Amino acid sequence: MKTAIAYIRVSTQKQGRSGLGLEAQTAAIKAFAAAEGFTIIETYVEVETGKGADALETRPQLASALAAAAKVDGTVIVAKLDRLTRDVHFGSGLMARKVAFKVCDLPNADNFQLHLFLALAEKERELISVRTKALRAAKERGQKLGSPTTPAILKARSSAFAASLRDIVEPLAHLPSRVIAAALNAQGVHTATGGIWSSVTVLRLIDRLRLGPRDAEEVAA
Repeated sequence: MKTAIAYIRVSTQKQGRSGLGLEAQTAAIKAFAAAEGFTIIETYVEVETGKGADALETRPQLASALAAAAKVDGTVIVAKLDRLTRDVHFGSGLMARKVAFKVCDLPNADNFQLHLFLALAEKERELISVRTKALRAAKERGQKLGSPTTPAILKARSSAFAASLRDIVEPLAHLPSRVIAAALNAQGVHTATGGIWSSVTVLRLIDRLRLGPRDAEEVAA
């Protein structure tokens, strides 16, 4: 069994007192650990705001979790990436440490890929902020509003999601797409939209990962 440290964070004192979010994070981490063969030896719970650069001095429980993981050569597991941090600068510092991180809703992402997800999320927030201001101005001029999600953001999300599955898909790339789809579904790996895999979605994933040409007839297989 692999050794792990669970880290749980709620964002306000009120949530910490009420337990809001604690049960859900705990359940997600336990389920992930069981599925991935981790043994959780310690759990650290932090009540802290998610705003700002999140210096470790203001996150004593995270600092303790990192120290505990480093001591036993273990992995820090969190339910969601934003429970670790929302800040790409702080996140890059964490990912550069000699401690492995696992995020329950990004099960196949390593530290490098988690850093990419943080960078994409920060860029998305910036783009949405700019877009929202533009839409507000357009609304004041009486123009019809559009979607705040741009094609560039969607493409970046798809690329990051595909990268997180490379280690699983690459060894299977020589197999028919329907077989790969069945393998992914059997492992409980969902598509980017939370659905099940088909030959078509597998072929798109393989193309995005540039794992080589595929027979177009597989789409119908």
